[in-house]
Amino acid sequence: MNHQVFLLLGSLGTTEIILILLIVVLMFGGKKIPELMRGLGKGIREFNDAKNNVKREIEESAKDQPADKK
Repeated sequence: MNHQVFLLLGSLGTTEIILILLIVVLMFGGKKIPELMRGLGKGIREFNDAKNNVKREIEESAKDQPADKK
């Protein structure tokens, strides 16, 4: 999955990235950007926590089930 993100970012040039940042600054203003970044970071953190909880629950349930012997 991380490779897909890098492929997407790899297709963006410096000019495109600068243009996107300029549009973000114009839309939200310089004072709102730190607040937006905190919100984005919090959302990513919550997503990762939920993902890790699901992974842990799956691993625990796999340990609880007896292995089938044939």
